[in-house]
Amino acid sequence: MGRNLQSGERLRPVDLARGHGLSTQAIRNYEEAGILPAAGRTPHGYRTYTSLHVVALRAFLALVPGHGHRTAASVMRAVNQGAVDEAFRLIDESHAQLLDDRRTLQAVESALHDLEPTTASEPAEVSGPGGTFIGPLAGNLGIRPATLRKWERAGLVRPRRDPRTGYRVYDEADVRDVRLVHQLRRGGYLLEQIAPLIAQVRAAGGLEPLEAALSDWHGRLSARGRAMLAGAAELEAYLRRRGRDSASDDGVEG
Repeated sequence: MGRNLQSGERLRPVDLARGHGLSTQAIRNYEEAGILPAAGRTPHGYRTYTSLHVVALRAFLALVPGHGHRTAASVMRAVNQGAVDEAFRLIDESHAQLLDDRRTLQAVESALHDLEPTTASEPAEVSGPGGTFIGPLAGNLGIRPATLRKWERAGLVRPRRDPRTGYRVYDEADVRDVRLVHQLRRGGYLLEQIAPLIAQVRAAGGLEPLEAALSDWHGRLSARGRAMLAGAAELEAYLRRRGRDSASDDGVEG
């Protein structure tokens, strides 16, 4: 906010909102959702806030970029209800998801390094033992066969058909493409975003778009990690402030 607040100084909703570029309705909504502690009331029923609410609002707004609005709101509600361990659990889940995303990125990069350029003129020549059917491949990846068929319709995978049975047969290159699509889907990419990458992978010397996508992915994960650090600092400041206020109240009551 634009000024130093004295302990116990009372603020109007507009004072709290203005310092963060928010509307007064947003402040009321945050309070009603439990993101902010309950406001005080004047004899005429108007809401009043204190510097504690300022610190709480800063903590929430700092948590959102790294954890998302829903998790940030749940963290603040847990803290305000005195369920600090639940707040920490929610934060741990976000960090675990970030770690999983990093591992997914590493897996995609490993898949990229293992790619061997192929051309459309090179037929997939694989005999029985060299191919796999849709059921085992889907099961190995933990997805449904219908998902593989959807990817095929989108042009991401091009399995051949067994001439005797008509079953789809995925050769080594097909399996590689399927795994790459799977990794990119886990990374949040849409099918229409993946299609040109796979097309480039299939063409000799066409890996640059995929490398650019991975570079962007790296940047987003790093930004999220830094945002989590910033959120943690503001949340710690809020926890310390709540602790001081609680100790002060206990002293007065004693």
